[in-house]
Amino acid sequence: MLKEGLDVYVPLVDDFGVDAVIRKPDGTFIEVQIKARSKDVVFGDAALFAAIDFPENRKNYFFIFYSERLDQKGLPCTWILSSEEFIQECVQNKNGKNVGKRGIWFNGKNTKNNSEHPKERFNQYLASDFSRFH
Repeated sequence: MLKEGLDVYVPLVDDFGVDAVIRKPDGTFIEVQIKARSKDVVFGDAALFAAIDFPENRKNYFFIFYSERLDQKGLPCTWILSSEEFIQECVQNKNGKNVGKRGIWFNGKNTKNNSEHPKERFNQYLASDFSRFH
C-alpha cells in the first residue's frame, strides 16, 4: 500500500478488527482488516478464512484477503471486499462454538490432480493493486 502512495496508519492495538487506516486523497478515512493464509496451510484451505467476528456492516470498512499459495498471473491472490460485500458473500455460523462468526472460502480444489484454484465467482474482488482505495 505504501509503495502505491497510500497514506496508511497502523493502530497500536487491534481491538476493533482494524489493521490499518487509510486516509484517502479527499481527506476521508477507511478502515482495513487484513486476513492472510500462508503457503503452508493444509491442502484445500489455501484461501479459507473462517471464524471472523464481524456482527454487522460497517461504513468505510474493507477486508483484504491474501493467499500466499494461490497464484494469479505470477502473484499471490488478493481479494478486496467492502464490509457490505463481505456480508453478502460470506456464510455465518448458525450453531456450534463459533455461532455468529463468519467465513469465506475463495478457493476450490481438485483432488484428482492435487491442485487448488481461485473460485471464479469471486473474480470480481481479485486485486493486483490497491487502486480501490484511491
